[in-house]
Amino acid sequence: MRPSDRLSSAVALVVAGASAALAQHLLAPPRPAPDPEPVAAEEYFSAEEITAGRRYGQPQRRLAGARTATELAALLALARRCRPVNEPTRPAGGALGEALGTGGAAVVLGSALTLLTLPIDVASRRRSLAEGLATDSWRDWGVDRIKAQAVEAGLTGALAGASTLLARHSPRRWWCGAAAGIAGVAGLAGVLAPVLLEPLFNDFTPLPESETRADVLALAEAAGVDVGEVYSVDASRRTTMANAYVSGLGPTKRVVLFDTLLTDFHRDEVRFVVAHELGHVRHRDVWRQLVYIVLSAPGAAYAIQELTTRRAGSLRGPRALPALSLATTLAGFPLAVGGAALSRAVERRTDAFGLALTDAPEGLIACFRRLAVQSRTDVAAGRRLRDLVATHPPLLERIGAARAHQRLRTGPRTPADS
Repeated sequence: MRPSDRLSSAVALVVAGASAALAQHLLAPPRPAPDPEPVAAEEYFSAEEITAGRRYGQPQRRLAGARTATELAALLALARRCRPVNEPTRPAGGALGEALGTGGAAVVLGSALTLLTLPIDVASRRRSLAEGLATDSWRDWGVDRIKAQAVEAGLTGALAGASTLLARHSPRRWWCGAAAGIAGVAGLAGVLAPVLLEPLFNDFTPLPESETRADVLALAEAAGVDVGEVYSVDASRRTTMANAYVSGLGPTKRVVLFDTLLTDFHRDEVRFVVAHELGHVRHRDVWRQLVYIVLSAPGAAYAIQELTTRRAGSLRGPRALPALSLATTLAGFPLAVGGAALSRAVERRTDAFGLALTDAPEGLIACFRRLAVQSRTDVAAGRRLRDLVATHPPLLERIGAARAHQRLRTGPRTPADS
């Protein structure tokens, strides 16, 4: 690649990063008051628990890093082997034939990358099994991966084919149509994923009449939130860990609680988790994520166009796929970093919302402590990793926010009081 091409590529990545940073700045809620109290891990976790989290967490992060590095190295090697083509040959099938060929090549490339990184995924799963965090059989795990790969391959193939058609029609302004396509796909996925994709992997059951359902309805009424539907999901078929989330847009909006949360956690802990998720509904955080993608997509699409054409000479055809995939990965990194920063700001606000709604900081502290021990969280993980990719604030910061709420409510308290 010529020096001028390297400069243009660098400028394009700066544009992608700047658009993501601007979108994150515009959409991030302000940090809630009061500031969290400083908290040391030893105040809430034993030496054995801290060591167990570090022993599990650090190798898992290294494996995740190795997986990303392997994919990048493979894409870079393939992109270097593909000679630049300024004008792809026209296939016998015309535009449709070219799109189908590119889509098929994208499916093959995605499947090859999955097979290449499979040993790393197997190593990561073995460690989860050894810690008792995974509960599904190897057969069920394999079936889930095949289904996930089929969904990913179909989507990737369709997007690659559409990109070829778009580049054929508008090679210099491809990024404009691509940005609109990214936003459209994200919106469509937000609406359809809860009813089409998620049921492929789990069973969702409306929360039956129970103390928990009564708590959900009472908290929703107190928060002035139309909660939509509340479901329990059979997460225990795969893991012992607990969680909850909000998904869907419009008619598919829902709050989902892991069955492990409902069976293994105390009422005050569950009430805080529910209140936290209601905060996401109240502040329309799923919509906020969609708006972030809409605002940051043009910069990312422009970077993808520049990086691909500088490397492959064209955005069209199977020969451009390695360069297009590599460019998508590189341009997607600043979006991921900005999205993670936005997510952390959102999670801080929903923690504050949950605290205000339940007025039970003890429940938050107990819940987070239980979640950390249960999932072997490395509570002493360094800030550098957190600042880049973590979607939630550090656990000790969240506990510190609960302690600050305690102080305002009742005066200073000790960990033993919690």
